[in-house]
Amino acid sequence: MEPRWLNNVCRRVLWAGFTLYVVIVTEPTSAIDIHADAEVIVQNGTKGVLRCTFKSSEVVSTWTSVTWSFQSSQPDHQFSKAPYVIYHFSNGKGFPGQDEFKDRVQFIGDINKKDVSIQLNPVQFSDNGTFFCDVKNPPDVKGTQARTELRVVLKESFPQSQTAVIIGGVCGAIILLIVIAVAACFVIRVLHNRHEYEGCTTLESVSSQAPRPQKKAESSREGSTCSSPSGPVQGPVIYAQLDHSGSKNSFHKMEPVVYADIRKN
Repeated sequence: MEPRWLNNVCRRVLWAGFTLYVVIVTEPTSAIDIHADAEVIVQNGTKGVLRCTFKSSEVVSTWTSVTWSFQSSQPDHQFSKAPYVIYHFSNGKGFPGQDEFKDRVQFIGDINKKDVSIQLNPVQFSDNGTFFCDVKNPPDVKGTQARTELRVVLKESFPQSQTAVIIGGVCGAIILLIVIAVAACFVIRVLHNRHEYEGCTTLESVSSQAPRPQKKAESSREGSTCSSPSGPVQGPVIYAQLDHSGSKNSFHKMEPVVYADIRKN
């Protein structure tokens, strides 16, 4: 008969093994999520930025690595058959790949912010093709690499962005409204000045045609409107010739005689 303590040990070992099996088998494996622009259009001879970001449930560490690959869309190109590594980043350092990109590729992202973008300077027509961005952040190592189609064009064929078109349309509309407002103010001012000028001319013509009252009428009206004096009114002065001597040689003397006005007030 087996000892009791041996049975207890066997049970605990079996239970621990079962628990470990369940944790390992049933735990869902985490995957890294990588994003990049679907298409990038760059003018020949300028700087081209290829953006790539990732999402991971694990903390970024020195084990995190980034790999950029390129496959040309030109059949006669040396990189047209399969993707070739043009840049690799790990342990905080970058390692350029093929000689064609060695002096033109630059890491401009921040891996701590989960940005692994690169820059090509200058961009050439031979860069037309597909660029692949792959990120490993252990234990998040499973994920689909992102891809970006790069189109290198001439300056004349470089399409305007939608933002530039919208800004241009808004600026044009604002300028048009300003021109309309200025024109409306000018027309209103001209019409207002013309109206005032015509009004003054009409008033002047009417005033010039109006008959002016004669002076005699004014004097007669003034005389008629004069108020009568409050005190007694002196009568007219009449000069009479009086002879005091009665002789022929006596001279005639003119003396004034005042007759009182006996009219009642």
